Amino acid sequence: MTAKNKRRKISCPLRQHLPWLRVNMHNGRMDTLIKDKILAVTRQGRTRAESTDWFRVAVGLHYLAGLMTEEAIDFKKVDRDFNRFVYHAVGPGHTITSILQFMSGRKVLPVLQSARFMAAFAQSCPEIPPDSIPFLLELNLGVAKNISKLDVEGPLHDWLQRQKQSAALGQERDGSGEGL
Repeated sequence: MTAKNKRRKISCPLRQHLPWLRVNMHNGRMDTLIKDKILAVTRQGRTRAESTDWFRVAVGLHYLAGLMTEEAIDFKKVDRDFNRFVYHAVGPGHTITSILQFMSGRKVLPVLQSARFMAAFAQSCPEIPPDSIPFLLELNLGVAKNISKLDVEGPLHDWLQRQKQSAALGQERDGSGEGL
């Protein structure tokens, strides 16, 4: 099997609508700058548990943002790079798969609702705008749904729906005030 056959092409039809989502990755791989940014977010957590959760979310968001490309992605290589970084940063027992599972459950909500995390992430990782986080989480839930063949329900799904509603209300307010 050639290297060309090992690569899977992922094409995101929404990518064309997300020109602002530019992550400093080549073929989804991590570079030192991204690692430093993730660790900067992690260091701002107040406890070990909080820092670990912040690390998981920051890594997961960078991973998901890296999927927003029109290039072919070598998932085996990308996952190996992320898993190596995760292992060196927080030790054994964590992988990119476990991080994405964490991000599709209710335990991610305290991180997403933390003003301190959002400020730290926005400051350290400006290449992933906070407005894109619901989209990236929805992408992750969609993949989980396709793999498990189960409906995605629960607190995270409810939070995402509320985020959509508040964004729609904000757009309505912005649009309705223009004629005045």
